[in-house]
Amino acid sequence: MKMIEALHDYKRAITVETKDQDFTVHDGFANVDNGTFVPAINPQHLGAQSFQTTHDVKFPYIAGAMANGIGSADMVIAMAKEGMLGFFGAGGLSLPNIKKNIAKIQEALSNGESYGFNLLHSPFETQLEQDTVDLYIAHGITRVSASAYLKITPHIVYYRAKGMIRQGDDIIPQNHVFAKISRSELAKAFMSPPPEKILQDLVAAGKLTREEADLAAQLPLAEDITAEADSGGHTDQRPLVTLLPTICEIRNEYMRKFDYKRPIRVGAAGGISTPQSMISAFSMGADYVVTGSVNQCCVEADTSQMAKEMLCKAESHDVKMAPAADMFEMGVKLQVLKQGTMFAMRAEKLYSVYKTYNSIEEIPDKERMILEKTIFRQPLSEVWEDTKTFFTKRDPVQIDKAAKNPHHKMALVFRSYLGRSSIWAKTGEQDRKIDYQIWCGQAMGSFNEWVKGTSLDAIDNRQVAIVAKNLLRGAVILNRINILRSQGVEVPVDAYAIPADVDICL
Repeated sequence: MKMIEALHDYKRAITVETKDQDFTVHDGFANVDNGTFVPAINPQHLGAQSFQTTHDVKFPYIAGAMANGIGSADMVIAMAKEGMLGFFGAGGLSLPNIKKNIAKIQEALSNGESYGFNLLHSPFETQLEQDTVDLYIAHGITRVSASAYLKITPHIVYYRAKGMIRQGDDIIPQNHVFAKISRSELAKAFMSPPPEKILQDLVAAGKLTREEADLAAQLPLAEDITAEADSGGHTDQRPLVTLLPTICEIRNEYMRKFDYKRPIRVGAAGGISTPQSMISAFSMGADYVVTGSVNQCCVEADTSQMAKEMLCKAESHDVKMAPAADMFEMGVKLQVLKQGTMFAMRAEKLYSVYKTYNSIEEIPDKERMILEKTIFRQPLSEVWEDTKTFFTKRDPVQIDKAAKNPHHKMALVFRSYLGRSSIWAKTGEQDRKIDYQIWCGQAMGSFNEWVKGTSLDAIDNRQVAIVAKNLLRGAVILNRINILRSQGVEVPVDAYAIPADVDICL
């Protein structure tokens, strides 16, 4: 049908003439009876223009960080070269590994392209968080995605404030924080200037100059706030339709409260995997969008082919919450794929044992044998020796703490399974497929349903930038359909069928 073809040609302004349930399409604005004008729409204009200008990108689209380097250097590079922002998934990686990937990205992006790295809140490994910030500052990483934060830490404040300067009447931050949040109180904390006491302590410690602290006190800790709804990995499973408007209202309130001159932007994450979900986010006021789960099965994702194949078969209901390795003791959970793996059930079992007993020695012999046989596949004493070796290199303080606290020792042992299960999935450990921990949200199933029968149904065609372009293209087409519909035109159902295509150019 010509009208549908014209609507899908989003670069073409048209007037749709309606007469007796028939449609006639005219190019541009046509002065005809019963004519409805539909403008051309540029995908670059879906979000806030300040997002593009501040971060020097073409599109209001981010490929979010996926821990353990699954959000890989290749993914970041591919996004940057197409004018989009990507964050490297540094969570769970050693500092030398992060440093190696910084070098790879900076070598590939030598023309000033924008990119970022993940900064994971580590309440039980504060030194790791501090060392990561120091590494980023030393190597000129000017954008971080602050994830899983429960409170404001000196490390994130130091990162934000370091290098701030004044140019005339403007304050120019060197470093940009993208705060991923799902709770109002954290949104307010990141939209506020850094706590005065933390700034003063950093000055006293010689980490910030007085000028840097004074300038930081006049800007929000983060100017990009990502409202993370139901997503893979760490999530509060909040629905985007209630979370995003709430965070936008808080943003409006805090812009007035602190009389900021620079805008605070609110982005949408969680569940963004189809043109419908993307245009819904922009229509609710999102300044940018962040994708996650859909990128994990892309060519550039640094995870195993086996994990990607499992993700490509997932339906929306094939997910489950399970205890998180990094905040195991606190009972924090994350969302994972449940189809084809028993990780979620086994992780829940370990947390139940942790809450029931105060030490490994207290675990009844029968229950301990089950754990050793089915989950760890080795004696817990051997698991502890492996765990000690790991923390000797990563954080020796944990070993000292475990020597004094048997319950903490148990937590470290149990966390070793949770930590290794994600590595098994990443490396494709065949013998451990049943234990794969694959972070995944319901968005994965929605994406698979959308691309079914198209060229993006095949794993080898799922390149991160191609996925992004298809989503952006679909969103602007739906925007045009909504413009027509909002003026009283009954749009044919077939117009909403927007197939994904590997050969796409925006």
